[in-house]
Amino acid sequence: MKHDKTTFALFFGNRGLFPASLIASARDEMTRALDTQGHTTLLLDAGATRHGGVETVAEGRRYARFLEEHRGRFGGVIVCLPNFGDENGAVAALQDAGVPVLIQAYPDELDKMAPALRRDAFCGKFSIMDVFCQHGIRFTALPPHVASPASPGFAAQVDHFDRVCRTVRGVRRMTVVAVGARTTAFKTVRIDELALAQHGINVETLDLSGVFARVRKLASGDAALKAKAALLEKYASFHGVPAAAFDKLARLGVVLDQIVEEFGASAMAVRCWLEMQQELGISPCVLMSELNERGVPAACEVDVGSALTMYALQLASGAPAACLDWNNNYGDALDKCILFHCGPVPQAMMRGKGRVTDHDILANATGPGCGYGCNTGRIAPGPFTFSNVLTSGGTLSFYLGQGAFTDDPLPADYFGCAGVAEINGLQTVLQKIGYLGHRHHVTATPGHVAAPLEEALRKYLGFELTLV
Repeated sequence: MKHDKTTFALFFGNRGLFPASLIASARDEMTRALDTQGHTTLLLDAGATRHGGVETVAEGRRYARFLEEHRGRFGGVIVCLPNFGDENGAVAALQDAGVPVLIQAYPDELDKMAPALRRDAFCGKFSIMDVFCQHGIRFTALPPHVASPASPGFAAQVDHFDRVCRTVRGVRRMTVVAVGARTTAFKTVRIDELALAQHGINVETLDLSGVFARVRKLASGDAALKAKAALLEKYASFHGVPAAAFDKLARLGVVLDQIVEEFGASAMAVRCWLEMQQELGISPCVLMSELNERGVPAACEVDVGSALTMYALQLASGAPAACLDWNNNYGDALDKCILFHCGPVPQAMMRGKGRVTDHDILANATGPGCGYGCNTGRIAPGPFTFSNVLTSGGTLSFYLGQGAFTDDPLPADYFGCAGVAEINGLQTVLQKIGYLGHRHHVTATPGHVAAPLEEALRKYLGFELTLV
């Protein structure tokens, strides 16, 4: 999967007491630094204002028109302060930006502190932050307080800000497709679609009967079916899977791909049992694993909230996400537990290629041989970020934390795809999210990205969030 780097609109603050050459050099330095990191930039023409910077309210309004003319082409604004910068022009320019804003300030050099050379951006950044707060303009300011565009410190700031912008832009206009109705037994995954819609998150629903009809109608010689079968054979081991079950999995895979395309789905939540096993004789786990690997988050048991959270995690990390159960204790280890599901874990989070099996747990209800499709394996060790969401009273409430999957072994006969998770203060974490009313599912993505994700969800998207 691949996430495009955010395109940034660049704003250059100015105060006329300082030399104009600082603005000209900053335009060049900032553009080159961001290009090196893979970002496209948009700049107001150098001749549109004095020196190509913004000082006065009139110049700020000109910049605001520039943003409006390019609306949709940028995901964030970087405020560059080569010198002190005028806060009133910045407010006029950015009060309706509608995207995250990062404030960067140049450092002074101790051998260039004479009145004709010093910048005072250290102080100017405080003034910009102050007046932005007064006007309710949301912004991002990261340590170190001052950093030149070519510095490692600024590169880290941009990486953080890029993750924030990707998450905000993606979640604001996402579509989740619910494939099948929520089962009566799973009241734990209930979600308020109106609350989601008020935040720009669209939910589309499909009945499983229509999905099953499309699976059966697909012609055996269909090119998409052949391509899907070839892809699946490379993606996982199907040794021992009956030919009829493999054919049904490939057919369902084609139909799910069609649904993603038809609805422009950012993510999906699938009713994965028991009708799949009863009507088609398969489990969709390996298909969901492959969707997750490809960057289309697919959550189990029609858990729309988990699908939404997986997408947010994926946007922040740039890596696939998985929907898992808070499933088992790990012996007497209080800070460890087993996170598990039947097999939708993306291969990028696994120790290696999965092995497709029958669904040994659902076989207790359907009989053996009716649930092939579980992608059995183990989750690879490494750091991860975890989260989930619930809706209550029209509000979206997330929790967010970090941990690590360990090398600790699991019994050889442990079913599905699982890993041992170590989370500092796990017992307190479980108490906290349990008392808040969160579900039995947790979503996870590789890496520690809680900081940019928190900023995106809480500051820019306006959701409630609890750090655990």
